[in-house]
Amino acid sequence: MKENNAILDKSKHFALRIIKLYKYLTTEKREYVLSKQILRSGTSIGANAREAVRGQSSADFYAKFNISLKEAEETIYWLELLHESDYIEAKHFESIYNDCMELIKILVSITKKQKVES
Repeated sequence: MKENNAILDKSKHFALRIIKLYKYLTTEKREYVLSKQILRSGTSIGANAREAVRGQSSADFYAKFNISLKEAEETIYWLELLHESDYIEAKHFESIYNDCMELIKILVSITKKQKVES
């Protein structure tokens, strides 16, 4: 897998959005618990994708992408909670939610290939 590819670029861009969301939640909304959770899971997506690229084996490669997928799903959960508890407005929620869903679609595509090859 090339180092300069869609999943790495998109997951890094997403992580930067999550960091901005974290800053907003902690400074403007004074929310510290959910914001820390989404910071952890939202930035972990790209970190695990980056690790996958340097995987020691095919199994390691797919394991890291599976972790990225799990972290993306967890991030969706925290986004939903933040939105439904009125910490983030609908338009901001929809934008970042859609970005996360796009990452999930890419990660599902990557991890499905492993099942086919197994």
